[in-house]
Amino acid sequence: MQLSGESILIILLVGLIAGWLAGLVVQGTGFGLIGDIAIGIVGALIASWLFPKLGIRLGTGLLRQIIDATIGAILLLVIVRLVRRGGRW
Repeated sequence: MQLSGESILIILLVGLIAGWLAGLVVQGTGFGLIGDIAIGIVGALIASWLFPKLGIRLGTGLLRQIIDATIGAILLLVIVRLVRRGGRW
């Protein structure tokens, strides 16, 4: 697999948007610009692994990538918050 400069830029953009949206939904867990991009990218990986196993398909194209990455990032932020607070919300 070879990534072009454009595909890397799109991955970073989707990660940023997803991380930012997830930070808005799960308030109090912002990690800054780089952290939000990382959370968004990891969230996209989680969603791309989990959603096909569950048979979930939301949207198409770039919108689908953003929605999937955002939901994955929200799941990741909830898990991080529970771990940081010792299982309490």
